[in-house]
Amino acid sequence: MAHVALADKGQELSHPHSWITQYVWSQDHKVIGIQYMIVATLVGLVALVMSLMFRLQLGFPGTFTLVEPNEYYQYVTMHGMIMVVYMLTAFFLGGFGNVLIPLMCGARDMVFPYMNMLSFWVYLLSVIVLLASLFVPGGPTGAGWTLYPPQAITGGTPGASWGILLMLVSLAIFIVAFTMGGLNYLTTALQARTRGLTLMRLPLSVWGIVMATLLGLLAFPALFVAAIMITLDSVLGTSFFMPTVNILGEQLETEGGSPILFQHLFWFFGHPEVYIVALPMFGIASDLISTHARKNIFGYRMMVWAIVAIGGLSFVVWAHHMYVSGMNPYFGFLFATTTLIIAVPTALKVYNWVLTLWEGDIHLNVPMLFAIGFIFTFIHGGITGLFLGNVAVDVPLSDTYFVVGHFHMVMGVSPFLVVFGGLYHWYPKLTGRMMNVTLGKIHFWLTFLGTYAIYLPMHYIGILGVPRRYYANGVTDFIPESVATINSSITIAALIVGSAQFIFIYNLIASLFKQKDAGSNPWRATTLEWQTPDTPPKHGNWGDELPIVYRWAYAYSVPGADKDYVPQNEPPSKATGSE
Repeated sequence: MAHVALADKGQELSHPHSWITQYVWSQDHKVIGIQYMIVATLVGLVALVMSLMFRLQLGFPGTFTLVEPNEYYQYVTMHGMIMVVYMLTAFFLGGFGNVLIPLMCGARDMVFPYMNMLSFWVYLLSVIVLLASLFVPGGPTGAGWTLYPPQAITGGTPGASWGILLMLVSLAIFIVAFTMGGLNYLTTALQARTRGLTLMRLPLSVWGIVMATLLGLLAFPALFVAAIMITLDSVLGTSFFMPTVNILGEQLETEGGSPILFQHLFWFFGHPEVYIVALPMFGIASDLISTHARKNIFGYRMMVWAIVAIGGLSFVVWAHHMYVSGMNPYFGFLFATTTLIIAVPTALKVYNWVLTLWEGDIHLNVPMLFAIGFIFTFIHGGITGLFLGNVAVDVPLSDTYFVVGHFHMVMGVSPFLVVFGGLYHWYPKLTGRMMNVTLGKIHFWLTFLGTYAIYLPMHYIGILGVPRRYYANGVTDFIPESVATINSSITIAALIVGSAQFIFIYNLIASLFKQKDAGSNPWRATTLEWQTPDTPPKHGNWGDELPIVYRWAYAYSVPGADKDYVPQNEPPSKATGSE
């Protein structure tokens, strides 16, 4: 008997019968995606405020009594973990993944709607547990976002009891939430595509999200077991990661553990985590660039295989984060080589974005500004990554602000530019309204130029040797006096960029009530989410009949066609020259 795709079978949907089941306990993938986005945004704002507080200390040392040494390290730790895991991972996969996969695949909903709803509420629980650490004795952990033992669970480190415990429990809960959501994303994209939608007709956004989900399902277990083991070290006194430790002449009752083992487990998760964020970013940026340049994406199959290659290679580069841990030089050479190799498919994607723009009919509207800004920041961050991938260069730079500048350009600025671009792009589909263009452009330029004012100087002071993780530099011979001025300017720029995000939030909310109707397809896009019979799409998305796909997702400026785009579901008889 021939296989019948899930999309062709009648899917029973749990339609809402009250406000609660429509907006709270909703099983509609679009509502769940928006719920993920709202919670990720709120917890991201908490991390943003924390970053501004510790930047005040760095820019104007000793001026603000709110930030003492303990608070400084706690804010740095919480900021890093929230932004990487609870904000960006949740936003790209839980937010965009939920909203886009069923719509772009021509499905009515996720394959497992109830489990999809549970994944959000478990994610929310993980956020609550994490933020609860702000209110326990000793406060949140201040061990740094990498949570390295033995420091993370020994006395003297802020939050070494309750704080680290709540962080670890929260991470374990988050991984459970991700697993429930991730199984949904994979199954829906692979099994619930509508008729005619082959894998090589999928938009690159779906490819990026699906590959990132697969990475997460393989990488998060390493963090999960590491969190359990370090919890046992902290609570029961085991010695998975705790070696013989002597503190001020007093020996702890631990021996035989390996802190390096934790580093391997953490970074076996940690480097794929970079691509768990980056691959959806690549896919969404590709769709924005193609749509707003009115040109098919250059080298679609190459882009797909680059995503797959990056995903596979991301599991063999983790130890380049550990060059200063006493690694055997031969292993350093191995991981430096794999780091350079993974740069090849990544660079191919950059070339393809630039070639897509080449001679395109570029519309510099707000989503496109953010997409082009992303290309700039990602190239700059990627080039500095080649420096740090080389052992001889990384060792002297590893504990300096050079790493902070590089990491934020790649994993901070670039993903957020794509998040903003994606929100400006798909906001009309989710709300039926356009966002204010003037406010959007103000938001872009303040964010784009402001982040360069923050992170480019960090590369410079890093080369000077200014160490990261320090509460105050004090009087140090090798640090010139000009560094204090640079730190002050960085802090002022950070305050401006942080304030600019409230322009975006105002625009996001005010546009629901003040802006004009967007229509069904304001960007004249080809992909299926813009072809739904209703805007915003109703529960079930497609009315009585699912769409049929006749072509790939990038039929822009097709010679002989009646218009400069041909939707994926438009029959060939209606689209002259589009076959």
